[in-house]
Amino acid sequence: MKEKNDVLFGFHSVYEALRAQKRRIYKILISKKRSLQRTKKIESYAVKRNIKIELADPELLDRMTGFSNHQGLVATTSFFPVKKATDVITSLKEKKGPCFILIMENIEDPHNLGALIRTALCSGVDYILIPKDRSAGPSSAVSRSSAGAMEHADIYMITNTTSILRTLKEKGVWVSGLDGNGDTSLFHADLTGNIALVIGGEHKGIRPLVKKECDFLISIPNKGNINSLNASVAGGVAMYEALRQRE
Repeated sequence: MKEKNDVLFGFHSVYEALRAQKRRIYKILISKKRSLQRTKKIESYAVKRNIKIELADPELLDRMTGFSNHQGLVATTSFFPVKKATDVITSLKEKKGPCFILIMENIEDPHNLGALIRTALCSGVDYILIPKDRSAGPSSAVSRSSAGAMEHADIYMITNTTSILRTLKEKGVWVSGLDGNGDTSLFHADLTGNIALVIGGEHKGIRPLVKKECDFLISIPNKGNINSLNASVAGGVAMYEALRQRE
């Protein structure tokens, strides 16, 4: 049976959800053992929005979060609102200036997804696209891993990655894929203009069908004995190189 509410946990996730106001917050539970000094900001926002606050036993919070590191702070909320990938196409018509699109292909680890979302927001990405299947979604764990940054993001869900890439290319967007065997160095690639950056999953990278839709594949130079960078680190390097070029 599908849950009706989401459960956010951790100070930053709850605080940023309050600030972003993208989802409904029904109730905030604070551990009886937690110092109330740090929760004053949260209480202030909650009072302004008439959100109920309760003190709760730590054991209850453990059960609600599956014994995650909740920091003595939990909120019951609506699920994070997402948009359809096709909405990006509509939005592009109204956007002034070149667009920067991030497409995450089969990122399964919530920690990697959270880190990538936070970096995307910091590096000027305009649109964040995530596959509906075979990928971590915008969950409470991802919000926690992003230190609450996810709560401010507009996230678009993809049902067919190859199809959306073809449509983007028809609209004048160049598609680059981050790949360990890419024949163009990241630092020699042109990441200005209308660009979509595809980042592959932790284990298999970008799927062959998706690779075929990329206009070019870029790789990050590696001087060590380790094969590749972590997905979120590699994505962060690529996004900031794009930002450097676009400044």
